[in-house]
Amino acid sequence: MIDWSAQVTQIAAILLRIVYFSLIVGTIIIVILDNRNPVKTIAWILALMFIPPVGLLFYYFFGQSIRRERLISKKTYKRLWKKPIAAYHAQTPPELPETYRPLIQFFRQTNQSPPFQATEIKIYTDGYTKTQALIKELKKARHHIHLQYYIFSNDAVGHIIKDTLIEKAREGVLVRVIYDDVGSWNIPHIFYQDMRDAGIEVRSFLKVRFPLFTGKVNHRNHRKIVIIDGKTGFIGGMNIAERYLKGLPWGNWRDTHILLRGKAVYGLQTAFLQDWYFVDQSLITSTPYFPPISEAGIILTQIVTSDPVGPWKEIMQGLSIAITTARKYIYIQTPYFLPSETILIALQSAALAGIDVRLMIPERTDNRITQWGSRSYLKDILHAGVKIYLYKKGFLHSKIMVADDMLSTVGSTNIDSRSFEHNFEVNAFIYNRETALRLREIFLQDQRESVQITLKRWKIRPLHQKAIESLVRLLAPFL
Repeated sequence: MIDWSAQVTQIAAILLRIVYFSLIVGTIIIVILDNRNPVKTIAWILALMFIPPVGLLFYYFFGQSIRRERLISKKTYKRLWKKPIAAYHAQTPPELPETYRPLIQFFRQTNQSPPFQATEIKIYTDGYTKTQALIKELKKARHHIHLQYYIFSNDAVGHIIKDTLIEKAREGVLVRVIYDDVGSWNIPHIFYQDMRDAGIEVRSFLKVRFPLFTGKVNHRNHRKIVIIDGKTGFIGGMNIAERYLKGLPWGNWRDTHILLRGKAVYGLQTAFLQDWYFVDQSLITSTPYFPPISEAGIILTQIVTSDPVGPWKEIMQGLSIAITTARKYIYIQTPYFLPSETILIALQSAALAGIDVRLMIPERTDNRITQWGSRSYLKDILHAGVKIYLYKKGFLHSKIMVADDMLSTVGSTNIDSRSFEHNFEVNAFIYNRETALRLREIFLQDQRESVQITLKRWKIRPLHQKAIESLVRLLAPFL
């Protein structure tokens, strides 16, 4: 007598194996056809072949590309840039520093980002002064507030900012808020509902929900942007959270944020409104959002965005140009150092050419895995003559670069593949001697709170430590 139950079980098992292997083969084909960096493609293929369950899980959560998706049509993008471009052409042509003409043109070509003149830049290096300045400026708003953060925490600082926004909305100010759905994942619904009840428009970026809980986890909006009445803006590395003020149990939180005034704010406004169009499908281009600003500024500034969708990696490529353009020195602060091959070679080449290249990273980070990964790259650049400093006073979360007493950049971008290839980021590139000198002095002050490591010292680290770092480095494309 035929055991139909056993037969059905056997057929089901065969079908399951067919589906399983088809899924693996199909995923490998998708990875190959995506035309990524060959090293990353091979890494994914090896993971899918030798550890299929883990490889599939990681790919569907973190590996899928959204490059084929279009966040905004070219026609809409041109309409969004119409007023800023008109304002740019209407102003007296700014005097461009000859050394940085190629960099400025690169950003104009790839990012449609014209260089505007700012009338003022204020630099904040701690959460208290930045938060106080932000609240002060928010209270001055008369027409609109646009606020966008990766993290908007449900803590004392988050509630102070929320209450300030609610107060302004009740006064008749138009308030729009974008938060990242993963960065702010633990915020209760009532937190945002309080703002909505007061008339604030609140939107999440790339909401992660089944059945679409796949590649969206990997592509996050890491930008920190505030625009007030189209004339004042904030950009930098600090989110809305208490830890940016109080620090961590083992040290302070050292960060960098800037306030901008003047026409340079047009760039921040355009970046925000592009994201707003994506989350709300409403195009905002009216004059009150790009108000006439008559005062002449002397601080030449470009607001540059990057994302995982477009054909170029604007900020990474711009940093590479800036590094290779340096003639005297280039100082960089970043919390995580998992550089692309492009940035790694640029740093090595600059140091080997005799440029004073200095990199500062935290001695201890908020993420042990990325810390191990970062350490694995240090020998590569120490060999080339790059000076490396480990910040000891706490967690260095600052993301700045300053070069040759003229060029500086402040923003949300880390020196890692996640910022360069997966996140939505924004940086201000500033061509101004006074700003560069101020940021240079800030770097040197932090250097006094750091310890320099040498190649000789780095080579004698324990073998197990080197092994862990090397193993984690294999995961660098996924971190």
